[in-house]
Amino acid sequence: MGPALNMAASLGAHMLADRGICLSFKHQAGLVVLVEGDKRLFNPCGVMLVNPARHPQTKVVEAQKFVDWVISPAGQGVIAAYQVNGQQLFFPNAAP
Repeated sequence: MGPALNMAASLGAHMLADRGICLSFKHQAGLVVLVEGDKRLFNPCGVMLVNPARHPQTKVVEAQKFVDWVISPAGQGVIAAYQVNGQQLFFPNAAP
């Protein structure tokens, strides 16, 4: 994405990019975010345990502990606190 943003900046073009890339490159070449917050641009990330029947080498107990932590208030807090160039990158939305 970095080279594509550089090209868009040099051509004065528009480009669709994710929030992390925009925050990382915002300071370069006068790039500005034109649209954000539109529900159609929602790009969710998730976590799930793989099927141990299909992948018997899976460390189910450890993996479930990780999943449980990610969706816990503590894990959601760590995700929310992550910043790039002083701006929040992720907006956690795990249901309590």
